[in-house]
Amino acid sequence: MTRHEKLSMAQALNRALRDALSDDPTVVVFGEDVGPLGGVFRVTDGLTAEFGEDRCFDTPLAESGIVGVAVGMAMNGMRPVVEMQFDAFAYPAFEQIVSHVAKMRNRTRGRVALPMVIRIPYAGGIGGVEHHCDSSEAYYAHTPGLHVVAPSTPADAYAMLREAIASPDPVVFLEPKKLYWSKEEVELGPRPPAIGRAVVRREGTDATLIAYGPSVPVALEAAEVADREGRSLQVVDLRSIVPFDDETVCAAVRSTGRAVVVAEASGFASVSSEIVARVTERCFHSLAAPIRRVTGFDIPYPPPKYEHLHLPGVDRVLDAVDDLQWEDS
Repeated sequence: MTRHEKLSMAQALNRALRDALSDDPTVVVFGEDVGPLGGVFRVTDGLTAEFGEDRCFDTPLAESGIVGVAVGMAMNGMRPVVEMQFDAFAYPAFEQIVSHVAKMRNRTRGRVALPMVIRIPYAGGIGGVEHHCDSSEAYYAHTPGLHVVAPSTPADAYAMLREAIASPDPVVFLEPKKLYWSKEEVELGPRPPAIGRAVVRREGTDATLIAYGPSVPVALEAAEVADREGRSLQVVDLRSIVPFDDETVCAAVRSTGRAVVVAEASGFASVSSEIVARVTERCFHSLAAPIRRVTGFDIPYPPPKYEHLHLPGVDRVLDAVDDLQWEDS
């Protein structure tokens, strides 16, 4: 039965975990401080009290061990959902993710699947110190065998986490930290698949802004400002980085002939680079100007005092739009 509730993204994720735990006895949730504390961002709040320590439990501070245990569980009929607590905390587990999580189905010629979800609170906007804010999506997107998604709304957070838990393949689930407190009406219950499907968040005719995760609100705000200044900007939310929805993205770009990619991660060898390459290859004859990018700078993630200078903002997005070779400029 479908119902609606106004939830923050953190609450929507909590509800998705609660519903998955209720519906499927093979689902387990674990990680650092996810038990009685409810996680640093309270995404797992109340789950241990409701389902017991066998279903939602704390682990040692050992990310490689967390993922390694999840691999063994998934190989033996469980559906583990693990939390890395912060994006840069996941790097000690990277060998497990690349060598085993991503490769198990191929290594066993399809005989062994790993239905597991790696939840990662990620990206900036909260003034976190070193190791507590990073944009690591390119590492996972470059690794064949992983699905990589980044919701930008509470509704997508709920639906995509339910879908990720039900998936027969491993999913890296990137949760934009600065959006944990954003609220909207969320449809609870079955929804059409979102993994592998982009969505147009705002219609426009002059140029297309392509964004995902924490950059989507920035793109929408830029489109609102541009509208007051006389430009009509379309906004596409990727939702899913891998698989990538070429059809929706390219149709949007062809409809306007101009595009800007907005992403918090550094620009070099990034997801934004891949988006530009894919769209250029498929839409070259429809483009009225080269595709522009607005990204974080190619530096280590800066300290909190300088974070606002690093992250893409509305002014930088609109500057890139102005640089799209307009005939009237």
